[in-house]
Amino acid sequence: MRDLEFSEIPQSEEIHMLAGWRQWADAGSVSSGIPEYLVQQTNARSIGMIPSDGFYLFQIPGTHHLLRPIIHYDEGFPRALESFRNEFFFSGNEKRGLVIFLGDEPHMDVERYVATFLDAAQKLGVKKIVGVGGVYGELPYDKDRFITGAYSMPRLKEQMKALAVSLSDYQGGASIDSFVCRRAAEREMDYMSFYAFVPLYDFSNPSQTGSSIRIENDYTAWLGLMQRINYLLKLGFDLSDLENKSRQLIEKLDHEIEQLIKNAPELGLRDYLQRLAKDFTETPFVPPDDFWEEKLRGLFDDFD
Repeated sequence: MRDLEFSEIPQSEEIHMLAGWRQWADAGSVSSGIPEYLVQQTNARSIGMIPSDGFYLFQIPGTHHLLRPIIHYDEGFPRALESFRNEFFFSGNEKRGLVIFLGDEPHMDVERYVATFLDAAQKLGVKKIVGVGGVYGELPYDKDRFITGAYSMPRLKEQMKALAVSLSDYQGGASIDSFVCRRAAEREMDYMSFYAFVPLYDFSNPSQTGSSIRIENDYTAWLGLMQRINYLLKLGFDLSDLENKSRQLIEKLDHEIEQLIKNAPELGLRDYLQRLAKDFTETPFVPPDDFWEEKLRGLFDDFD
């Protein structure tokens, strides 16, 4: 496993993994934001990495800043270099643990990259991997997000259906998460993938600018996914902070929508949102009663 570097192999009786990427399918910062948020909230410690050698392009002629690492100079001294990272973190105890992975989607040699990622999961003794992603779509901003799911092994289908998600029938370009899911199936490893749809409203045309609303950090999507992951992996993670962030996000969007309606009535935004709400079926996740007993013994009980 020359492509893996671990400073620690955690020893827990049961270990799961949550994985996300700075990637194509990262609408609402779902894929990159949730792992980073969990690392911060749980004080998870770094335990290893996948070296970036051979997975990334430095540049493509004509694109200039598109792929290059970011350098920070301070009076001529190169203070920091933001390069591609693929890192593993750990939070837990001797009974149960969670590995949190946050990486950069590779530009090339994806087969080696994915094989290395799955090798790491096996080396760490991970029982189940959960991947998260986000895609933009037209849906009400003040409703629970529509979430689709996929799985690597047939035995996971009933677990997925119990989480109030729509099983994916997508056909098209594969994200890194989709690629991992298929390769995990070939190894008979348990991989479950969740994609949240993030609201995007774009009313721009060649004669207009600023007539769009895009959510950079969709805390409502983060909350919906974490409700399901909390139950699935029995984490017992306190979601009150995400609940507050979700409420604040909706209040902010309420204000932005009202301002846009006032400044650009010709867009017909209010009627448009009413049509979206009428055609949208909300599918909130409500954990079974026995979840609350498990929550009392959750993995993150010791964290504030």
